[in-house]
Amino acid sequence: MTDSHPPTDKAAMDQLPSVLFVCVKNAGKSQMAAGLMRKIAGDTVRIYSAGTKPGDAINDLSAEALSEVGVDITGETPKPIDSQLLRDVDIVVTLGREAHVEPTPGTRIENWHTDEPSERGIDGIERMRLVRDYIAERVTDLYARFEARSLVTHRTQQSRSSA
Repeated sequence: MTDSHPPTDKAAMDQLPSVLFVCVKNAGKSQMAAGLMRKIAGDTVRIYSAGTKPGDAINDLSAEALSEVGVDITGETPKPIDSQLLRDVDIVVTLGREAHVEPTPGTRIENWHTDEPSERGIDGIERMRLVRDYIAERVTDLYARFEARSLVTHRTQQSRSSA
């Protein structure tokens, strides 16, 4: 699923959980999170990414670290935050300490203060692998929460229809 344009069919939008991953440049962490979520969720979650100050290109080391786990983000490009999308998604996840999104009524915002291995002297691809693995853990947890919510919704609908 591409994250370049918000869907226009409101009924389809309401069916699936949705997430917007945000970092500053939309070149590394938010793209990694979106790619990892696409890998585990497939088309069961609407997945978007954006930057508060988008860069010019995807971070090569981010792309390399993801390719090691079977995720390709080389075709993605950094994008700015779409204000309508910000209002429409179920959750906005900011990654890192520098990405900030203004609170939007009705939209939950969650911040993932990502590990910064460079503060411990770890750089290059080793740094990016650690960042990738941290983000992967958080993405897996978020997907599990989406699944739990969907299961609860499905069970509630079943209970109502059998009553």
